[in-house]
Amino acid sequence: MESTAPSITGKGPVANLAALRAAGEIHADPAQERVVQRLQAVHDQLAALANHAAPKPGLLARLGLASAPKPPAGPHGLYIWGPVGRGKSMVMDLFFADAPVAKKRRVHFHEFMLEVQERLHRRREELAAKGAPPEADTIVPIARQIATEARLLCFDEFQVTNIADAMILARLFETLFDEGITIIATSNRTPDDLYKNGLQRERFIPFIELVKQRLEVLELGGDHDYRMDRLRNFDVYLTPLGAWATSKLDEAFRALSGGSDGAPRILRTQGRDVEIPRAAPGVAMAHFLDWCARPMGAADFLCIAEHFHTVIMAEIPKMGPDSKDKAVRFVTMIDAFYEKKVKFLCSAATAPVGLYVEGDGAFEFERTVSRLMEMQSPEYLALEHIA
Repeated sequence: MESTAPSITGKGPVANLAALRAAGEIHADPAQERVVQRLQAVHDQLAALANHAAPKPGLLARLGLASAPKPPAGPHGLYIWGPVGRGKSMVMDLFFADAPVAKKRRVHFHEFMLEVQERLHRRREELAAKGAPPEADTIVPIARQIATEARLLCFDEFQVTNIADAMILARLFETLFDEGITIIATSNRTPDDLYKNGLQRERFIPFIELVKQRLEVLELGGDHDYRMDRLRNFDVYLTPLGAWATSKLDEAFRALSGGSDGAPRILRTQGRDVEIPRAAPGVAMAHFLDWCARPMGAADFLCIAEHFHTVIMAEIPKMGPDSKDKAVRFVTMIDAFYEKKVKFLCSAATAPVGLYVEGDGAFEFERTVSRLMEMQSPEYLALEHIA
């Protein structure tokens, strides 16, 4: 089974990859090795930069009367794209684990953009509170602030799904690059397919061109889907409920996320926050009540489906006439996951056919039963996730 847990040697991703292979945790993969070689080149450039003393601030800067000298520019970064399950997160792990940069950050791209939008909102509010006129370009100072906080930014799951992000990305990244930030990104999409069919996409094209100019674009392809290897080790529908089933779902989450514990994440769609109790790159986990007992709709579940290729849900109960609202949300959720070919692992009180047999909509629920059964099949599990 492929692992994404980093093996830290202190020598960079090539040595880290070799250590994993020597331990028998992964198999040789030429496509991964080619990408890791390019990541090693960035690692070596960063190490050389770290060995040079940073310029010391002059007297005026120390007195606060002038700006401190800019840190030296880092090497150009990489944009690594390819289908789900090819090892993009693993190679990022191997690079980031011992990247020789004091200020570095790895973050899910959607989470990063939420932070940027919040910073922009706060800055505009602060200016308004002072009675200052609006800035002609609020993005540049925000980007410069980010550049003081991290000299290496590593983005998981780079994708653009809303117009608010699309309209600011070119200016944001142009400034980050001008500030000398090194960026490594992984994505399921080639740059030319980012924000595909999005509103006012013609205004987004300069960002695509910027990415292709400033980052080396690498495809991590290959025929082997390591995620499928991991999925084959687990039953995707566990019944009955109990400690055993809960333990197996936790084991599945850790295996599919490369050993990660995961962390809560907030997505945003149509101005609403969508809470993910436990998330890692590509994998989300929730309790049935987290989503089906709350006022969530089709847009919320489609947002989840677009961001995660695998969703794990614990403790789906047997529902009855008093559970109509929960059953309706469950149907909406499964429809969204089915449409996007999300892999669905769960624990449930009974087999699909017994989940909702009495109550309004029980007849319509039979379609959901059929989908739940199909979603357990090897043919469905082999389908490509539609982000």
